[in-house]
Amino acid sequence: MTRASLLLLSLALGIGFTGASSKLFIASRPTLARHSADASGSLGHEFESAFSRVPGPEDARTEARRKIQASESSTYIAELLTERDSAVARWPERRTDPLTVWVQPESHVDGFNKLYVEQVRQAFEEWDRLQLPVHFTFVSDSADAEVHVNWTDRFDEAISGRTRWTRDDDWMITDADIMLALHHNQGEQLDQDAMHAMALHEIGHLLGLDHTQDTSSIMAAKVRVRELSAADAATVRLIYALPAGPLR
Repeated sequence: MTRASLLLLSLALGIGFTGASSKLFIASRPTLARHSADASGSLGHEFESAFSRVPGPEDARTEARRKIQASESSTYIAELLTERDSAVARWPERRTDPLTVWVQPESHVDGFNKLYVEQVRQAFEEWDRLQLPVHFTFVSDSADAEVHVNWTDRFDEAISGRTRWTRDDDWMITDADIMLALHHNQGEQLDQDAMHAMALHEIGHLLGLDHTQDTSSIMAAKVRVRELSAADAATVRLIYALPAGPLR
């Protein structure tokens, strides 16, 4: 089965936390490493028209249309489908077989703090509490993991995180890697709050989410929150209720 890789790059953006010192960290910006036409082509399709072309029996098209119309006001699914050229990529259902996650426990990178590991774990657990049909479990051996989280000092670009996942021909994600920087590319170190927020954002991309203009969302291009919003939860739940693949 042909595999296609999607590279999600984090753009350098500012963050401000109410009641806490402002820190700069970087929220990720997804771009397609392969199938780039799907991401960089025309994005002028109307949301309703995309769903009116869903292949399959009429009842399947009607059901997809019903789901999106029912949740349009509480999600940013329209923005996601516009960014992805009306395609959904997600993990297959894993209710009883959780995704195995390995978080690099030690690093010689200057400024590394073991508390960063705990912040990343907590971020995975926060997404897991949404009770999606995909769950996570942590493993101690990287060879046993489908999702790897590693540390780096900084990126040459103005980014602080990078997520790469691979999908099959059915648009089901099969494995993934997240790289998190301890420093902004200009040298400023991320504190624990910023690392937690950045991990939440990257895991959102890992699950198949994209950016939204809603600044109260963890998936906003400029992340200014430290927890998932109702729209984040509703959008990811909708993704896992829709068929994977092009919807037009």
